[in-house]
Amino acid sequence: MELQAVFLILFAAVAAVNSLKPGECEVCIKILDKFSATLTDDVKKDHKKIEAEFKKFCKGLKNKENRFCYYLGGLEESATGILGEMSKPMSWSMPSDKICEKLKKKDVQICDLRYDVEIDLKTVDLKKLKVRDLKKILNDWGEECEGCIEKSEYLQRIESLKPKHIEL
Repeated sequence: MELQAVFLILFAAVAAVNSLKPGECEVCIKILDKFSATLTDDVKKDHKKIEAEFKKFCKGLKNKENRFCYYLGGLEESATGILGEMSKPMSWSMPSDKICEKLKKKDVQICDLRYDVEIDLKTVDLKKLKVRDLKKILNDWGEECEGCIEKSEYLQRIESLKPKHIEL
């Protein structure tokens, strides 16, 4: 009886280590859900058809989604290909989060992809943001801060450009 209890505890610990944490693999899960919704029942049953459709699906994607396709081998310029690790479980109707768990074991980078957090510039306290976030704001606006080194210089530049880019 004690051996069974030890085994169950050990099994639960291993399962907990391998399962995804909340927010982990968000790009993977979202893309696989979106992709799966585009497939017909006929295609969903054949992993080769799934792979072909995934390559078509990836052609229109940008940023994080494009990077995800690159990691899986869904793009022509992909260096490696682990599409089978995605398509076979999908053909068995495995949920996206479980597929992403399996993919993470093959390539950790897949779950490192995260969507950028949108910043509400009307309410955010700019002084609490990091310099990289301030740079991103300027970049999103198509603006630069030439000669800026200190955080205060980035803050000044954003404040001066706010009326041009934000409706208050």
